[in-house]
Amino acid sequence: MSNYTENKVRAGYARRKRRAILATISLVLIAIVLMLLMLMLGNTNYSLTTIVEVLSGKQIQGASFAIATIRLPRMLAGAFTGFALGLAGSVFQKMLRNMLASPDIVGVSAGTSMAAVFCILILGISGFMVSFIACIVGLLCALLIYALSNIGHFSTSRFVLIGIGMQSAIQAVISYMMVRANQYEVTGAMRWLSGSLNGIQMKSIPLLAIVVIVFTLIILLSERNLNILELGEDLATVLGVNLRISRIILIVSAVCLIAFATSVGGPIAFVSFLAGPIALRLVGAGRSYAFASGLVGVILVLAADLLGQFAFSTRFPVGVITGVIGAPYLLLLLFGKSRKKGTL
Repeated sequence: MSNYTENKVRAGYARRKRRAILATISLVLIAIVLMLLMLMLGNTNYSLTTIVEVLSGKQIQGASFAIATIRLPRMLAGAFTGFALGLAGSVFQKMLRNMLASPDIVGVSAGTSMAAVFCILILGISGFMVSFIACIVGLLCALLIYALSNIGHFSTSRFVLIGIGMQSAIQAVISYMMVRANQYEVTGAMRWLSGSLNGIQMKSIPLLAIVVIVFTLIILLSERNLNILELGEDLATVLGVNLRISRIILIVSAVCLIAFATSVGGPIAFVSFLAGPIALRLVGAGRSYAFASGLVGVILVLAADLLGQFAFSTRFPVGVITGVIGAPYLLLLLFGKSRKKGTL
C-alpha cells in the first residue's frame, strides 16, 4: 500500500471517528436538556436554580413535592425506559441484519405486554413480580421464535415472519383478556398499553436502573461479536464467533431490557424500531452505534412525553406520540424495500 493510500485510509478513519464522537456527545447534551425540561415544565414552571436546590436537598414549599415526587420519577423512568428500548432494538436489528426486526414488530414486546396485562387483570399483582413474570414470558417468546426460525438453518427473514405471526396471536390473547375483565380494570390496562409515564413512583426506579445498567454492560462487552454477526454467519464463524451462544446472550440481554422497561412504562410504540436507524445515520456506517441507539431512545421518549403533555390542548400518553412518528417511517421503510425488489 502506498503512503498516499495509507494516509488517505487513516484520514478517513479519523474523520469517521470524530463524527461518531461528536454525534454521541451531541446526543448526550440533547438528552440532558430534555431531562431538565421534564423537571422544569408542568402546571407550575420552575427555574433551573430551583431544580438544583430541590435536588440538592433543600425544602421549598410546593416545588419539592412537584419536582422530587412527581417529575423526577417520571423523568428517570422515561430516560431508563428509552435507553433500554433503543439499545434492545438496535441489538435485534444488527444481530438479524434487518431493520424490521425490532422487538416491537417481531412479537417480543407483545409477549412482555401480554404477561404484564395478565398480572394486572387476572392476578391483580404489581411491582417486581410484574417485571419478573414479563421478563420470563418475553424470554420464552423470543426463544420460541428463535427455535422455530432455527429449524434446519437459521434464517433472519423466517425469524421476522414468525415474530410477526406471534405478535398477531399475542394481540388476540390480550384482546380476549381485556374483554373478560371488568371496566375499571380495563381502563387502567388500556392506559398502560398505550405506553404512559403517568403515575410512575420513585420505588419503581431502582430496579429498572439496575437492570438497564447491568444488561447494557453485557451488551457493550458483547458488541464486538454483535458487529461481527452483522457481517453474516459465514464470516462470523471464520472469525471464531460461537453463533448460538452469542445470539442467546444478546437475545436474553435485549429481552430483559425490553421486559423491565415495558413493565414500568408500558409498550411505548416504535422506540425500539426508530432508535437504531437514527443512531446509524448520525454516527455513520462502520462505527459501533449501540450506545448511541440507547441515547436516541432516551431523546425519543422524553421528547414525545413533553409533546404529549404540552403541545396539544389534550394530553396524550407518550406511546401515542411515538406511534404517530413511527408508523409513517415503517410504511416508508416497507415501501422502500418493495421498490428495491421491484414489487411496487
